[in-house]
Amino acid sequence: MRVIVERDDGYVDTESMAWYFDDFRRWHSSERRVLRHVRGRVLDVGAGAGRVALELQRRGHEVVAIDISPLAIDICRKRGVRDARVLPFTRIESSLGPFDTVTMFGNNFGLFATPRRARWLLRRLRGMTTPDARIIAVSYDPYQTSDPHTLAHDERNQRRGRLAGQIRLRVRYSAYATPWVDYLMVSSSEMEEILAGTGWSLGRVFRDDAFYAGVITRS
Repeated sequence: MRVIVERDDGYVDTESMAWYFDDFRRWHSSERRVLRHVRGRVLDVGAGAGRVALELQRRGHEVVAIDISPLAIDICRKRGVRDARVLPFTRIESSLGPFDTVTMFGNNFGLFATPRRARWLLRRLRGMTTPDARIIAVSYDPYQTSDPHTLAHDERNQRRGRLAGQIRLRVRYSAYATPWVDYLMVSSSEMEEILAGTGWSLGRVFRDDAFYAGVITRS
């Protein structure tokens, strides 16, 4: 099955839903390699169909999987995720913790939405994690593209004082459409800039061309 991803400047693309259900062997190399940095109790942000939560459960981790979509959480539960909750990222609170690792796979660093919201949520995450906790965050470098429509979009962003990879999008399938949401794609250097002053810092980075996974540690 494929869905339509629509950007607010009129650009549309299609995306396969199959990767939401992929087992570990079919993940991006960067995601497979970074998984060994997961420790202890895990908060899986933007769990989707539960692929990350299920793999971590298989490896013996206690996982709390959260997603804004009730249907996604229903699928997680049906597939065997033991603790799956309908919860917007912006509603996380200390009563959920403490966590040793926060996972944001599948380009889910984008769920921070804007640099300002990212810094607010990063400080909140610091208050619900253990002293040696880490965030495993996956993003896509928006500068690694030659698509003229995307380049024009990114240039407009920069003229307005925004990061190139700040986008507003929705997903459509048949007669259904999600609400419009803000989403954030950043280079690794931009990720470092966002982390500055939040009590977190970027450590190792695992890359698959423009797609990469960063290990963010408490500082």
